[in-house]
Amino acid sequence: MIQEDSKIYFIMGVSGCGKSTIGNLLSDELKIPFYDGDDYHSDANVEKMASGQPLTDDDRMEWLVRLNKLARNRREKGAIIGCSALKESYRQILEDNLEEDVRWIYLNGSFDEIMSRLSQRKGHFMPAELLESQFETLEIPENAIKVSINHSARQIVKRILDLIKSH
Repeated sequence: MIQEDSKIYFIMGVSGCGKSTIGNLLSDELKIPFYDGDDYHSDANVEKMASGQPLTDDDRMEWLVRLNKLARNRREKGAIIGCSALKESYRQILEDNLEEDVRWIYLNGSFDEIMSRLSQRKGHFMPAELLESQFETLEIPENAIKVSINHSARQIVKRILDLIKSH
């Protein structure tokens, strides 16, 4: 376990990149809770995505504000939050009033790799067909720990932990 000041870690990337899997494993290592951003979407957003329609910036606004509030409430004890955070403007909302306490972790994978994962996933509201719109929206973060998804989940977490220590 890494002993570090409490931080808010946002694990970001397109749907299917492994945010939940990596977030849960990282939570075990850092001994701070993981929150899946998908659980904070409104019913209307979930229905829209499930019907194959991409969310607009307006659709996402309430969700982003809700996740920022969660992060601010967890500021003292730390948290890991899985959230696509596809645009820089979204990340600014998410880290509002938290700037010095936030660390971004970007799970990077190709369209083909992630489409392969999504095609095998069952029981999730996000259809694979929306992946293209997510890649079109994605603005790769400059100030993030960037980790390739081309490894096992345990190897990815080890790499993240090594990069956290070195930053």
